[in-house]
Amino acid sequence: MTDGIFIGTGDAGNGGKRQAIDLRRANRHGLIAGATGTGKTVTLQRIVEGFSAAGVPSFVSDVKGDLSGLAMPGSATAKNHAAFATRAGEVGDSGWAYRDTPVQFWDLFGEQGHPVRATVSEMGPLLLARLMDLNTVQEGVLAIAFHLADQEGLLLLDLDDLQALLAHVAGRAAELTTTYGNVSKQSVGAIQRSLLQLRAQGGDHFFGEPALDLDDMIRTDDGGRGIVNILAADKLMASPKLYATFLLWMLSELFEQLPEVGDPDKPVMAFLFDEAHLLFDEAPDALLDKIEQVVRLIRSKGVGIYFITQNPLDIPDKVAGQLGNRVQHALRAFTPRDQAAVRAAAETFRANPGVDVATAITELKVGEALVSLLQADGSPSPVERTLIAPPASRVGPVTPAERRVLIDTDLVGDKYDTVIDRESAEELLTAKTQEAAAAVAATRAAGEAEKAAAVQAKEDARQAKEAERARIAAQREADRQAKAADRAAADSPWAKMATSATRAASSSIGRQVANEVGKQIFGGGSRRRSSASGGGLIGQIARGVLGGLFRG
Repeated sequence: MTDGIFIGTGDAGNGGKRQAIDLRRANRHGLIAGATGTGKTVTLQRIVEGFSAAGVPSFVSDVKGDLSGLAMPGSATAKNHAAFATRAGEVGDSGWAYRDTPVQFWDLFGEQGHPVRATVSEMGPLLLARLMDLNTVQEGVLAIAFHLADQEGLLLLDLDDLQALLAHVAGRAAELTTTYGNVSKQSVGAIQRSLLQLRAQGGDHFFGEPALDLDDMIRTDDGGRGIVNILAADKLMASPKLYATFLLWMLSELFEQLPEVGDPDKPVMAFLFDEAHLLFDEAPDALLDKIEQVVRLIRSKGVGIYFITQNPLDIPDKVAGQLGNRVQHALRAFTPRDQAAVRAAAETFRANPGVDVATAITELKVGEALVSLLQADGSPSPVERTLIAPPASRVGPVTPAERRVLIDTDLVGDKYDTVIDRESAEELLTAKTQEAAAAVAATRAAGEAEKAAAVQAKEDARQAKEAERARIAAQREADRQAKAADRAAADSPWAKMATSATRAASSSIGRQVANEVGKQIFGGGSRRRSSASGGGLIGQIARGVLGGLFRG
């Protein structure tokens, strides 16, 4: 391990002083700035190689794809070989030789590296509000939703979980308003629309499991060289808020997870953020305060942060004041803002009588820079016009085939390549919704069953009543028919004859009986009269019956 990262040699006319980042001061952060095409990427590549050689893992965002070349050694057949060999001699880098650097490729979209994921809970409401561009009221509602999820044990892993939670909050808006303050359905709707926009930017790829384990980034290879974690950010740049929020999330996670180490002999890890202005563009004050806090305090966790940007004015003063190691490439003073940047850069360097910073900063050639680094006592060195040492790895991107081989053979393996979808808020809330719907359906079904039973009972009673009416009607009809039959039978000739005969017989018998009774009581004529009168009582009855039949 070396005591520093050699990055170049000062102008021979000014003593040719070697410029190296002191590893004991590398966690005091840094800035690499300069206009497009002035050599920032080569300087960044050289510094990353130095961290790796010193056994310090690093994370670097690769916006243009060029930094992927760190994984491959440079080549003597490359077009820049002659220029690099010459420069190595000029800066006195006698040990310069082409060699690769151990890398791991990452990609939020999972296309050019292992997928990088975080859970919604890990991201938290503050960063999510920034990511979704929420106003203060909407941010408050989102914070209430997160609090509710914590209270009810709902895991927020992916955007589907957050969507389900927001719908749950909207359904309980009146209840939550009483407990936590105003929770309007309009605010929830606005958050849901922002969530839809986040999905369109690729947020679905970032949120989920398996979540990134930072220990998989903070590691060294078998030779003790620090692993360089390269984030493919060329596609991610189309979603600048997602890019910025992701980087800030990583810093926040490191700050929370790493122990306090003070000022170690070398950093635990180095972060190098290209296109750093995206972290700060349109950021609200609360977010700027969060960034400043992380940058200021993470130093004690042994993490060094290096911002790479075109204009030093892109970095807010609160953050710029924390950047001790500075490499300033050429600036073009074509606009008032450029001129202001030149003045700002000139005023922030520690003065060197031999260097006119304001003039030199516009005259620097490609591969030159104004350099001021922290010394062993923590003070910044006087600014030096420095020729940057060439990198040992390839300048330019790897091929897709080379990238695939490197991804398949790195230390991470396929740990992050398959999505895990375990039970979380979406499933739990869906189950609750289904249970509630089933209960409502059961209650409704019971009500319908009772109603159907009542209707059926009413119908049964009606039918019984109708049946009784029919029975009574049938009985009446039967009685009527019986009476009619009786009348018909009574009106027949035979019936009339029998009736007349019966009446006549009854009348004759009655007279005969009366006569006989009278005779028995009062006495009467002789037996001869009785015999002569027609054969006695029995004969008279027979003649009366036959006479009645013929009369009738």
